[in-house]
Amino acid sequence: MAERSTAAVDVADNSGDEPLTAQADQSTADGVAKNRERDTDSDEAQGSGGAESPGKASAPELHSDHKLARRYRLEDCVTRLDGFSSWRAVDEKLRRAVGVHVLPADHTRARSVLAAARSSALLGDPRFVQVLDAVEENDLVYVVHEWLPDATELTTLLASGPLEPHDAYQMVSQIASAMAAAHREGLAHLRLNPNAVLRTSTGQWRIRGLAVNAALRGASSDTPQRTDTEAIGALLYAALTQRWPYENDAYGLSGLPKAIGLIAPDQVRAGIHRGLSELAMRALVNDGATASRHESACATPEDLVKAIGEMPRIRPPEPAFTAPPEYQRTTYQQGSYGRPSVHPGATQTVRTPPPPLQSRTGKALKWAVSALLIAALGLGSWQLADALMDQGNSDDTNQTQTTDGDDSNSAAPKPVQQLKIKGSQEYVASGSAQAPEDVGNTYDGDSSTFWRTKNYTEGPPLAPYKPGVGIVYDLGSAQDISAASIGLRYSGDHTTAKLYATDSLSPSTGISGMKEIGTADASGTSLTVKASKTVKTQYVLLWITAVPYAPTDGYSGAGYRQAITDVKFTG
Repeated sequence: MAERSTAAVDVADNSGDEPLTAQADQSTADGVAKNRERDTDSDEAQGSGGAESPGKASAPELHSDHKLARRYRLEDCVTRLDGFSSWRAVDEKLRRAVGVHVLPADHTRARSVLAAARSSALLGDPRFVQVLDAVEENDLVYVVHEWLPDATELTTLLASGPLEPHDAYQMVSQIASAMAAAHREGLAHLRLNPNAVLRTSTGQWRIRGLAVNAALRGASSDTPQRTDTEAIGALLYAALTQRWPYENDAYGLSGLPKAIGLIAPDQVRAGIHRGLSELAMRALVNDGATASRHESACATPEDLVKAIGEMPRIRPPEPAFTAPPEYQRTTYQQGSYGRPSVHPGATQTVRTPPPPLQSRTGKALKWAVSALLIAALGLGSWQLADALMDQGNSDDTNQTQTTDGDDSNSAAPKPVQQLKIKGSQEYVASGSAQAPEDVGNTYDGDSSTFWRTKNYTEGPPLAPYKPGVGIVYDLGSAQDISAASIGLRYSGDHTTAKLYATDSLSPSTGISGMKEIGTADASGTSLTVKASKTVKTQYVLLWITAVPYAPTDGYSGAGYRQAITDVKFTG
């Protein structure tokens, strides 16, 4: 009998600096399919505590096309290490790619891996690669997680050079705030390295392997917050210098010379942002190297978030302006069509203009033109006088007539312009996410693809299970929003949607802190939300608070749910 769980699982006591859930290997793959395991994540290179020896159980004999739970079909083996294996697989029920870690049920770490996976799944923070399932079935234990095909490892990004200051600032800000949130829930990573950090195509940073990676490798720490904070400092150091801040080479990066020791990033490479250099040193365990700069060390991710907040904001670089090419004259200019081109240096013959009309025919022509002009002036004067007389005889009531609303002088309506969506991210107000990997389906131009909510037993209002579900859209720059149209997969009583203006793809405030643009209800398969007044914003939250009852289909059983597609904004 397969053992599944969506409830809270007791893990090690994680308060303060007590050891958290056992941690795991950096070599899992959550969407970067071609990066196979290179076991450079040694404890010395990582700069953290050691890991227990692997369990005696051997890796299960699995192969491509093997199916787990009659649902997850294994395709490519990405890692085979320490008695477990990691795969890229296909969830045939939901028709999407997933990642799977598999190990024998009698493996010494099997129970801790299950506990770590279930605890991580309960966090539901979209900044982490989500655990979708944790199962003990027959003689196997496996963990199913998101697969991000559009994401790139930090290891790959650094192979071409250090990050720009703005990119490094965004990376450390998002990673530090995500880890601070995880520690508040009693979860640590302990294997945070360039292979565990991903940047999506929309520029968002995601962390994979929370708790699970360390559990797979049996890693632990007596000071988990200090360990994760130092790891974030090492990530920032590598992003700024393209060097690993320890003696050994790791993750394709050269280590620091042993004779020199740990020095500040701005001493390794010229032109590095001074504030980011100091931040990296404050996060790293550096034997007092921060004392010379009179800055206190950061011992927890919360300290790091506070230090980042005290820094001046680093703005993105200005876009480079390319001057337009000089205007190239064509040979078909006015007055020269069909004429031979003049070669440089050649003398051009200037034609003598014809003499004035002095012949008898010319004089007759001039008199004829003059007569026509006099006749035209006389006719015009007569018509003007006639019009003035008619106006004087007109009834006075004509002067009091007013124009109706269709008069040509009335203002023309402002043309409606469809706004282009540059990116999106699911917004999770509480609990777990719905389907964060499918948000791009809502504006890909294909009506057959969609983003769907989970199934709920009561409705139409989602409360009290959830205050709502939704997606934040990035319009690229601040735009005037006047309306939104949404395609709905399920009809019925009823779907309620609201539009809010917010400050980023990961809003800094809750719904109560956002500005409402408009709201609408619908019972059919389309919904239009019109703004009560035009609002200018770059980020728009589409927030759904009620969904209709839908019967069983090929995706899920009967229940209250909705799926949306063809989202369009107009200004």
